[in-house]
Amino acid sequence: MSWLEPEPFLRGTAWRDGDRPVRADPADLERLPWDIAQRAALPIGVRLEFTAAPGTRAVLLRYRAVLPAPGDALRALRHGFALWQGARCLAEVFAKPAEEGTVRIRLPPDGGEFTVHLPEGQAPVVCGLRAVGGALAPAPRRPRWLVHGDSITEGWWSTRPAHSWPAAAGRLLGLDPVNLGYAGGARGELPLAEHLARLPGDLITLAFGTNCWAAVPCSAPLLYETTRAFVALVRRGHPDTPLLLLSPVLRPAAERTGNALGATLTELRAAMEAAVRDLAAAGDGRLALLPGGPLLTPDDLVDGLHPNDRGHARIAAAVAGALREAGFVGRPAPVRRGA
Repeated sequence: MSWLEPEPFLRGTAWRDGDRPVRADPADLERLPWDIAQRAALPIGVRLEFTAAPGTRAVLLRYRAVLPAPGDALRALRHGFALWQGARCLAEVFAKPAEEGTVRIRLPPDGGEFTVHLPEGQAPVVCGLRAVGGALAPAPRRPRWLVHGDSITEGWWSTRPAHSWPAAAGRLLGLDPVNLGYAGGARGELPLAEHLARLPGDLITLAFGTNCWAAVPCSAPLLYETTRAFVALVRRGHPDTPLLLLSPVLRPAAERTGNALGATLTELRAAMEAAVRDLAAAGDGRLALLPGGPLLTPDDLVDGLHPNDRGHARIAAAVAGALREAGFVGRPAPVRRGA
């Protein structure tokens, strides 16, 4: 059997740069800060979803990937592929790092629908896939969920790509999460709002703000206006798309400490939440708010900022609950135009 083209099987994709999935519009990178453009080159959240006929013994994946750095203590684990079925991880396969390679992942004999999470930190590009002893078909498409945020959204300190909160919430809700989290970024950059406006999606979540405390310090009034401007630009492309804003989660060192402009994270969080409430009161009936402050405890954080797996799971459950409560999920998704 010949190799199958990967495109119909890929999920979580935003833009393409040649054959590489990327997470910012490659035609508009010059307006982005360099760190965001750099993070956008990593295919965070991109995965393969397929159905396997009964009797299919394995799937072969042909891929390219970046080699781990010399002396990397985790070198042998960097090219790891995780097979999931529903909410359960069935297996992990660790290929010997190579710039080009093929990995074989065994499948249960009864067939079914599966997801393969890729070694996203090594910038993998899937070149083809092939069934061993059976047949593969692309999994059914799910409603497309655009998730914009910072390193927490990108999944930092989750032990596996599948444990990041967007991935976990996507499983809970039956969505196709498109991870637009940028470590160190998501500071309210308005060009990213315009990127979101151009990207097809059935549902949007914005989860930024913690990097507005120190990385690029904001005052509370500035972040209030930035939040309103960000949502307004997203709305130019998505006037009726359900949109949830998650305000910053717990960051103990910042909660009562002023930044360079004197604003605490508590004050910045309140400003973002006020902006959402004011926009909803002014008539945006497809806008909802999830206050992030109460979601985590210090024990859910690895380094005082990024959640551990338990923290990611708590955020995922809270986001899923907020989307259901707002009525944004649980009913047929609207038809996408231009997807």
